[in-house]
Amino acid sequence: METMKKAWVYKRKGIKGWWTGWYECGKRKAKAFPTKSLAEHFRNIKYTQLNSDVFTSVVDFDWNQMIEEYRQCKQVEGLVDASLYEVLLTLRHFKRIVGLDSSKEITQQNLDTFVLKRSREVGRNTLNKDITNLHAFLNWAVKNCFVASGLKIKKVGVPQKPVVSLSPKQVRDLITLASRYPTLQSRILLAVTTGLRRGDIESIRIGDVHFDRNTITTRNRKAKKSMAERPVPEQVTTELANYVATLPDGQEFLFVDRFSPKKWEKIRRKAGLPDLKFHDLRKTFAFLLAQRGVSTAVTQRLLEHSTPQLTNQVYTNVDPVLRQAISLLPVAEWL
Repeated sequence: METMKKAWVYKRKGIKGWWTGWYECGKRKAKAFPTKSLAEHFRNIKYTQLNSDVFTSVVDFDWNQMIEEYRQCKQVEGLVDASLYEVLLTLRHFKRIVGLDSSKEITQQNLDTFVLKRSREVGRNTLNKDITNLHAFLNWAVKNCFVASGLKIKKVGVPQKPVVSLSPKQVRDLITLASRYPTLQSRILLAVTTGLRRGDIESIRIGDVHFDRNTITTRNRKAKKSMAERPVPEQVTTELANYVATLPDGQEFLFVDRFSPKKWEKIRRKAGLPDLKFHDLRKTFAFLLAQRGVSTAVTQRLLEHSTPQLTNQVYTNVDPVLRQAISLLPVAEWL
């Protein structure tokens, strides 16, 4: 039997914090931590990794220590604060429902119990977000020998709903009714011609609008992304130029006022669309592109989605490839 490799915790003279040391490939290595508990925790992990060929069982770890290690791991990977909050919230719900205190209590039975009980508290879409977060956590836990491999947790089926989208006539009526409120009209125009979220529209600066190139520099606050040259229809750029000409000197942001829910409610009711949400304008943008044969890849890039499946399922319900295939049928000859 091979000799077990060791890892140890120690302090360095005159340096704050604690260190975990070990030998790997004949070289001495070390990693610093702010507290002794984190250093001890990493020592246990490194001990398991170093002896994975002679030590194959799952190591039992305290749940809270494991969550802290996972949080740090995700921060290093660059996960934004909003997404990290959702991940940690899922894990808090998992602990609350299952009632576990250590990694060895993460079993298939407890995973199934979580899905069953959580489904009684939230809708299927929210449940699937929890399942996605938990699945990523399980992969990390298996890799670090916290839990046994082979555990499974799958998303539940969600009935596909038709996308809420306006017709070209409804868009025209909405823009016409909004002419009483120039800033709101400009916001609507930007939403249906760029697919930007309301928050991203509000953050546009005058300097972001490139009137000579018909593009706008935009920032996706949700995904922490940016697009330096987002194309905008020439007519919209002209409307924005006329609007900007009325603004006082020194104005930084494109809109001088805040979005008014009251004005928005007033015009959507006059348009006969009392349940319309501003976010539905983003879906309208995607749906109209899909109807006109624009590829999912292009629409996905404009919406800054992570996957084409999200674009098709949530925002269009129309696959341009399928539509093109159907258009090849000689229906005109039949009729």
